[in-house]
Amino acid sequence: MIRPATPADVPTILRFVRDLAAFEREPDAVEATEAMLHEALFGAHPAAEAVIAEKGEPLGFALFFHNFSTWTGRRGLYLEDLYVTPAARGRGVGAALLRHLARLAVERDCARFEWSVLDWNVDAVNFYRALGAVGMDEWTVQRVSGDALRKLAKERG
Repeated sequence: MIRPATPADVPTILRFVRDLAAFEREPDAVEATEAMLHEALFGAHPAAEAVIAEKGEPLGFALFFHNFSTWTGRRGLYLEDLYVTPAARGRGVGAALLRHLARLAVERDCARFEWSVLDWNVDAVNFYRALGAVGMDEWTVQRVSGDALRKLAKERG
């Protein structure tokens, strides 16, 4: 079963985020707290949404938000995090979460459903390709964060 996350799910979501960070070889990179996730998902101006896959207990989650394409003139759905517990992998949970989000994207008239994957995660890349995803190899992600973000924000020009 896949259902929208509730405020009671925030501790589970944070645990899954930490587990995902450990899998992605960045176990100490998570700065989010339960309070931050609660505000981001259920505050006055939610920044994202989440769904939980469960069968008696939580098996995984997907956290997503809307972006916008000036080329299509429509919003898209961006998957920030997808995580399935190790015990539930290979049982169709990840595919069910992606299909659920694809249905949401269609229902919401989104032009695209997209996400990023680490290039070394070959199993995930192959899984996504099998579901019909296409790699955007000509594009690279650019990021400014931390001190570089603060420096850029202070520059005049």
